[in-house]
Order: sequence, then C-alpha cells, then structure tokens
Amino acid sequence: MSMSGKIFNGRVKLKRAYESPATDDGKRVLVDRLWPRGVKKADAAIDHWMKELAPSTELRKWFGHDPARWEEFRRRYAAEIHEHRDELDRLRDLMRDGAVTLVYSAHNEAHNDAVVLREILLRPR
Repeated sequence: MSMSGKIFNGRVKLKRAYESPATDDGKRVLVDRLWPRGVKKADAAIDHWMKELAPSTELRKWFGHDPARWEEFRRRYAAEIHEHRDELDRLRDLMRDGAVTLVYSAHNEAHNDAVVLREILLRPR
C-alpha cells in the first residue's frame, strides 16, 4: 500500500498526481508549480491549483529531492509558505468544509513539498 493515502488521519491527505482520484479525496488541491508530466487535466480531477504555495523554482532545483537537504528544505519552504498567507488561509477554509487532498507529482513520498505543507496546515495555530 502506498504511504500517500490511507495512513494519514484527519482532513488532509497526500496523494501523487499519478494515483487515481477517489471519492473520499474531498477537494483535490495541486500544490506543485508545474503541471504533472503526462497527466491529463480531465483525469487529474483537480479542484484548485495553488501554484503560489509551491516551492519557488530556485528552492525546488536546489533541493532536488535530496534527503540530505530535507531539513533545510523544510525550513526554507516553510518561510516561503508564510509569505503567501492568503493562499494558506484559502486552504484552511477548504479544510473546514471537509477532506482535502494535497496532490503532488514527486516520486519521493516522504520528502516533498506536500509533506511540509501538510505539517504546517495541521499545526495548532
């Protein structure tokens, strides 16, 4: 079983863009700056594309999904996210209405932007 779906409780799930949408996904929010390669818009069933909450191109390229850079990536990306309060609040509003699935395209299910964004969303304010 993939780690991205079932084991997370609560209102915020993570799912790769290449996995099929499911009825219990709730609102599907793409959190990457680039559209996932090879995925048709119709198949992706994306409700919102929040590019502003994606890591900057510079940060994404620097990180390169290198686990050795993970902690520093998390710190830098969290700082970027907090520059986009309006989008973050929009996402929190969606959470209040029901389940939200953060959709991402990275192969690495443990080290990617959606993991960091989910941590921030679930942190007590």
